[in-house]
Amino acid sequence: MIEIKHLRTLQILKNSGSLSSAAIQLHQTQSAISHQCNKLEKRLGFKLFIRKTNPLKFTIQGKILLKLSKEILPKIDKAIKNCKYTHQTVIKLAIECHSCIHWLTPALKIFRKNWPKVGIDFHSDMIFSPQPSLRQGKLDIVLTSEVLPKNDLIYIPMFDFEVRLILSPSHPLAQQEKKIVPEDLASEILMTYPVERHRLDVWKFFLQPAGIVPIFKNVNNTSLLIQMVSAKMGITALPHWVVDSFERQNLIVTKKLGDGIWKRLYAAVRNGEQEELTIQNFIFSICSHANTHLKFIRHILQPKFFKNFKY
Repeated sequence: MIEIKHLRTLQILKNSGSLSSAAIQLHQTQSAISHQCNKLEKRLGFKLFIRKTNPLKFTIQGKILLKLSKEILPKIDKAIKNCKYTHQTVIKLAIECHSCIHWLTPALKIFRKNWPKVGIDFHSDMIFSPQPSLRQGKLDIVLTSEVLPKNDLIYIPMFDFEVRLILSPSHPLAQQEKKIVPEDLASEILMTYPVERHRLDVWKFFLQPAGIVPIFKNVNNTSLLIQMVSAKMGITALPHWVVDSFERQNLIVTKKLGDGIWKRLYAAVRNGEQEELTIQNFIFSICSHANTHLKFIRHILQPKFFKNFKY
């Protein structure tokens, strides 16, 4: 029937007083405006204004619709403005890179300082895979290094990191000058988080292609992993930045796996929500914190993803 664009055209016709002036304001030709009005009048079954009057004289029906436009258009404009500046009050967050919690906790404090009314609902169960929950609307953001093919998620790059082999300083491989190859780990106890093996970078990109299967042992948290490695109870593989402070204390040694395993961390969100005010500011905040404070990462912060940043 009648559309918002018709109400706006009627308003401009009233304010400008002529088809030619309205055409200039609308960046259209006079004939295009006239055609739009003729088509609308034919659809409605009555005239809206009298042609060739200066200024344009509206019919009774035209005046009724003009009144409607004055009531409706400001409400529409206000609603659109509210849509742009309103934001979520709770962000449901999950991580697949479980060691991320080491830098995420202080980053969350900074975000909460700037957005004190926004709550963070953190999901940290290692066993579940959070990306399907994100697609279903149960989560808002997932920090992940795995990009799933053919889905409706947007992956915002945060930074690149290297997965390193973590050893006790007295481990024989710690002194090895040649590069670490998969066969070097064949008889080792490899301690990992209790997740599906295909989600482990050291398995997916290093051991599995070579057909090497070490002895796997599950350990629930990063601190315990590092303590057990330091005590020569096994080895592990973690992002280099995670173990920086322990390496500087000579509690562990890190070694490159093969020619190096580099991964990219993303903030995954549903397509269409990447510019939502709170979500965008949250991602920018934690990403900026990581790029400022973490060592051994490659910075790839891309401003084009952060149009609504408002700190």
